[in-house]
Amino acid sequence: MNIVDRNLDKEENLAAARDPWHADPAESAFDTLQSSPTGLSVIEAEARLKIYGGNRLRPAKDKSALTRFLAQFNNVLIYVLLGSGLVTLLLGHWVDSGVIFGVVLINALIGFIQEGKAEEALNAIRQLLSHHATVKRDGQFITLPAEQLVPGDVVLLQSGDKVPADLRLFKSRELRIDEAMLTGESLPVDKNTHAVAAQAVIGDRKCMAFSGTLVTYGQGQGVVVATGEKTEIGRISHLLREVPMLTTPLLRQMSTFGKWLSAAIGIVAAATFIFGVVVRGYPLGEMLLAAVGLAVAGIPEGLP
Repeated sequence: MNIVDRNLDKEENLAAARDPWHADPAESAFDTLQSSPTGLSVIEAEARLKIYGGNRLRPAKDKSALTRFLAQFNNVLIYVLLGSGLVTLLLGHWVDSGVIFGVVLINALIGFIQEGKAEEALNAIRQLLSHHATVKRDGQFITLPAEQLVPGDVVLLQSGDKVPADLRLFKSRELRIDEAMLTGESLPVDKNTHAVAAQAVIGDRKCMAFSGTLVTYGQGQGVVVATGEKTEIGRISHLLREVPMLTTPLLRQMSTFGKWLSAAIGIVAAATFIFGVVVRGYPLGEMLLAAVGLAVAGIPEGLP
């Protein structure tokens, strides 16, 4: 059986077992990953890289800037304002139509900028990963791009390093790691090599070092148990990408209110127009402009 075939079997076994690495001794992790404290050979690591893929997070599927901008106009109140602006434009009232379209454009720009900042915050997760790692290959520690790490690699951690992948620690010397990005804990966590309960939460898994966290003191060594999307930070990134757009009760109520308000404004504006033209005999153009002014005045421009 060649190396690629053996690695395929390993990937299938790991996917089926999904061992809680923190609940088993480090020796068990080495056995499961078919590795050892001396690390992997260069040939074995290259073969595993083809199987597991690079140690990186997939970028989010960003909507184009044009799509995000046009989405800001998808609101019933905006439709009313755009219709009012179009009517005033057709009547030749350039200043009035310019003011209406200006309000709509400013509202859309504000929403576009806010949504862009939210997407930038999600993409910032990818920047939390380490760019380099000290890895033992063929029995010697070398520095490699973190993207080349594979399960079974042995990684050296030192003060100031970012953890490049999820590791099961098997050596620790006064090792402390800042895990605030995952747990919110303000103080660095003292790490050791002892197994903990399978039900332990992330903050209590003292024998684990998680990708993207920062080594603040001491040294340690660990075997890579997860890379890329399989790491804890990778799962968070995946959840953020896949979570559906939720509508809060407040937004639902605002949407319903906007529809009722638009209908009420339309009825009142139409009634005013008909009353002025039919009953009072006012000119058609003046009453049309009055109806538009009433519609625009009745819409709170900040609500959309």
